[in-house]
Amino acid sequence: MIQRKTLTALMLALTMALVAAGSLAAQDRQAQHIFTPMASPRAEVAQRVGLTDIEVTYHRPAVNERDIWGQVVPSAGTPVWRTGANENTLISFSTDVTVQGQALPAGTYGVHSIPGQPAAEGEWTIVFSKDIHAWGSFAYNEENDALRVTAKPESAPHKERLEISFDDLEDDSANLILRWAEVAVPVKVGIDLEGTVTASFKQQLTGLSSFFWQGWNQAAQYNLANDMNLEEAVAWADRSIGIQETFNNLSTKAQLLEKQDDVEQAKTIMAKAMAMGNAGQIHNYARQLLGRGMKDEALVAFKKNVDKHPETWFVELGLARGYSALGDFENAAKSMKASLEKAPDPQKQYVQGLVDQLEKGTDIN
Repeated sequence: MIQRKTLTALMLALTMALVAAGSLAAQDRQAQHIFTPMASPRAEVAQRVGLTDIEVTYHRPAVNERDIWGQVVPSAGTPVWRTGANENTLISFSTDVTVQGQALPAGTYGVHSIPGQPAAEGEWTIVFSKDIHAWGSFAYNEENDALRVTAKPESAPHKERLEISFDDLEDDSANLILRWAEVAVPVKVGIDLEGTVTASFKQQLTGLSSFFWQGWNQAAQYNLANDMNLEEAVAWADRSIGIQETFNNLSTKAQLLEKQDDVEQAKTIMAKAMAMGNAGQIHNYARQLLGRGMKDEALVAFKKNVDKHPETWFVELGLARGYSALGDFENAAKSMKASLEKAPDPQKQYVQGLVDQLEKGTDIN
């Protein structure tokens, strides 16, 4: 029994010694190398389009007085170019996208390219490969292509180091721009804004935010502002109201119903919202109406705010904006002077300037 315990202890000690030796050897190997500056430094660039995240990781070679196109970079008809230096240039999309109008699923891809001939004029081919672990394009295999698109290059000011960036950003698209030497190649990336936003809202509203009225109302307000998926937005507004009735979610639902031509119910709900709204909420709502070109409705809201909150200095300022939008500069100036009398000292100069504009017959909106 004693011999068995002794043998076990010896085996354990030997194992630990081997592990320690291996660890020390690994540390020794690691200690032999240090990080030094790379000839083609690593870079990252990211852009959010809607709620879709696009990220690119690449290395930035320099022109360094070389003849880039056709020598450093392969020309058309030759092996693909790694679109950078060192290991794969990688691009990732958090949702499905389109590239140059063609569908590409969410995921990470190696980026390769085949420049045109000449590079600043001939059509380029951009390749998105499912192989993301290669070193450059040396092991490139066309069978792993997820998508190939073509792009038209442009002449551009000299760019010493390769640069990948985003430009022409829209709500549902952006141009991914490859720039090097005197060439720029734009590649348009598009998203399904309504689909991706709706999917994201639904996912977010399964979490902690689903227990509070604000998140549901935010989702409904976004759809209202962007005139998308209004029926579902009404359902989200109802969920928000069901948790807690507020001026915000009631006014959101009223505006959604109005957009769907349910005018009578919209008026009923908005009247309820106005009864519980504070001066700032009603003022902002009236400003929104002005922004939508609903001048008469905005004036009514501004007047209600004055009746309900006469002690608040900016409600008369709002009423002046309402009159001004309708071209009634006389009443606008009167209301603005009433606001000036109540305005706090830091705001008096600003309000006086608005009075001066109105007395000259100038719209202040």
